[in-house]
Amino acid sequence: MVYTNANRFIVANAKNILESYGVQIAVKNEFASSAIGEVSPFDTWVELWVVRDRDYDMACRILESAISDEHAAPWICKSCNEENDESFEFCWNCGQSAV
Repeated sequence: MVYTNANRFIVANAKNILESYGVQIAVKNEFASSAIGEVSPFDTWVELWVVRDRDYDMACRILESAISDEHAAPWICKSCNEENDESFEFCWNCGQSAV
């Protein structure tokens, strides 16, 4: 297994990223959400598994790079000049949109 998350859309994005690099992926627990209540919610998370063992290290590096916000640059609010994290769409200080 190379990736899992409670959010199915994030897992689908990770799958698309890996496939764009030619990594063959098997999806497990894709339809397990109906079992919530019977089993732990964590056990129903969608999982991505590499088909070929030799792709495991490469897949981990790809996802680490894609998910990392290490190189993300903060932005300065045009309204109040406050520095905001790259992930913020609105200024944390005044609520102004990043765009």
